[in-house]
Amino acid sequence: MSSPIIAPSVLSADFANLGRDVEMINSSNADWFHVDIMDGVFVPNISFGFPVTKAISKQAKKPLDVHLMIVQPERYIKDFKEAGADILSVHLEASTHLHRTIYAIKEAGMKAGVAINPHTPISLLKDIIKDADLVCMMSVNPGFGGQKFIEQTYTKCAELKEMILAASSSCLIEIDGGVNEVTAPKLLKAGADVLVAGNYVFASSNPLETIASLKSLNK
Repeated sequence: MSSPIIAPSVLSADFANLGRDVEMINSSNADWFHVDIMDGVFVPNISFGFPVTKAISKQAKKPLDVHLMIVQPERYIKDFKEAGADILSVHLEASTHLHRTIYAIKEAGMKAGVAINPHTPISLLKDIIKDADLVCMMSVNPGFGGQKFIEQTYTKCAELKEMILAASSSCLIEIDGGVNEVTAPKLLKAGADVLVAGNYVFASSNPLETIASLKSLNK
């Protein structure tokens, strides 16, 4: 049995006290920082870009897991590398030439992830699963934090795990959205490796304890 990778989502942090929240994650049992980039086109919301990502990177003592919810993500691969990204995930739905984009991310010196929306079938990942380092599976509709978890995610996660094992791939499964004390154990049982937690961590009365409780779960 092993512990899951825990990646608190900075989108749910207090932006007026971002440095404080970055330090909290540094001192916690979390493994990564999850950074959501939104352009107001691919998703109906706008988050931060390069300056904030770079500021987080300068203070962060753990890898930056950057999730691009933007159109034409291939335009910004080198920019996000320079801003401090260690893992860069692009949406399958936003990438016309996904294979090329994955290799461009790797050539830039980052781990390459593929993100998929809740309605996107797992079968579309079959031809890319050996090339990707990570699949970021959205368990809520992307764009806003604090949304209701989509129950079909458990089945999709199990299907994806089967596909990864069948392909002898080392790809990790990351779940983004609605992770809490109820959903997390079920997701790990279904095959998840990485749990992104936003509101559950930052709305908690004791974020350090909340992160520790997630990290203590076994997969």
